[in-house]
Amino acid sequence: MTTRSTDHAAAPVSTFAQALEAAAATAALSPSSHNCQPWGLARATTAAARRAAADLTGRDADEYLVLALDRERELTALAAHAVEMEVSCGIYWRILLRALAAQGWTAAAVRTLDGDGGSGSGDGSGSGALAGAGWPAAWTPLCVVALRPGTPSAERLDDLRETALARRTHRGPYRPAPVSAELLRDLARTGSPEGEKDTVRLRHLTERRDLRAFAAFVARHAGLDFGHRAAWRETHSFLRRDLADAAARGDGFTLEQLFGPMSRPRRAAMRRALAPATMHLLGKVGYHRVLAAGLADIVRRTPTVVTMGFAERTPVRADLLRGGARLADYWWRATRHGLSLHPISIVVQHEDLRVRLERELSLPGGRTFFVSRVGVAGRPAPHSHRRDDAAGHVEI
Repeated sequence: MTTRSTDHAAAPVSTFAQALEAAAATAALSPSSHNCQPWGLARATTAAARRAAADLTGRDADEYLVLALDRERELTALAAHAVEMEVSCGIYWRILLRALAAQGWTAAAVRTLDGDGGSGSGDGSGSGALAGAGWPAAWTPLCVVALRPGTPSAERLDDLRETALARRTHRGPYRPAPVSAELLRDLARTGSPEGEKDTVRLRHLTERRDLRAFAAFVARHAGLDFGHRAAWRETHSFLRRDLADAAARGDGFTLEQLFGPMSRPRRAAMRRALAPATMHLLGKVGYHRVLAAGLADIVRRTPTVVTMGFAERTPVRADLLRGGARLADYWWRATRHGLSLHPISIVVQHEDLRVRLERELSLPGGRTFFVSRVGVAGRPAPHSHRRDDAAGHVEI
């Protein structure tokens, strides 16, 4: 690891508001499915909200924050998106708490609100007490943390932000040189935060036979990503015309982020071909299989694939958030070592494909939730833009 230590005697920033602003600005750079940024953040400031948060966490504390799922931002076309959304929120939450700890604000207690692990509109246990004035109607509360000022952690906020800014989803070719076994062991040792029970099972695929088998699986099945009408319609709604359009909207991704640099004529042709109505027609002549073959070729030349799975087949909300935390730490450390990731989400977004993949590759864990290419990217990738309120919060 290249993270530098900080001075443990340093005092927290002068106000919590300043610490929260800096932490949220860093956490807002977290990855999420389709770059949809489905998280919401609330600070308990009223007497009623603070009392409810204290009851939920069982601690009297200086500050309380509530993590939420913004149902207006979530993906819903596939059942597996419910898991992806809460894992995405867990990534954001982990980086937020690390950034606060670096500034001397320590989590005294954390309470995950009960839920079925999905993203429905039903409130979690005890969450009704939080839904007072200022609580957005479209938010589902997921977790509450009680915070106290104390000794800053061994991380520097500048390091966290620097790495968050450097992180990219690189979908292009990776250099063929293998990732060192020592580095992969270091990444695999990334454990659950704060000594929590490790509920995530991780595996690196590095043997050529495993990588070939996975590439063949992608070639056979990844076309479903383009052929499923509802899912592709939702995905296409996040496809932005160009970087200027992505910057103006603050979310989604561009064709270059999906397929790499391209000429203006090719970009125009791809935009027409990927339109949902066109994709439906082209699917009848096998165009989705051509796209899947292209992805499989990229996968086949990747030095490493990482898989993460929950120990339980039916993970609860606490498992989903811990999975997000584990993924946040892994991706952050990989970035510090100069590695890039490219999630191959289609293989876990359909129940039958996920079960088949787990069986064919003998994957550990009760439910695989993340599969990604890992390697050194051959060329830089544009960063993903963030909406204006991604780093904000509401007060309740």
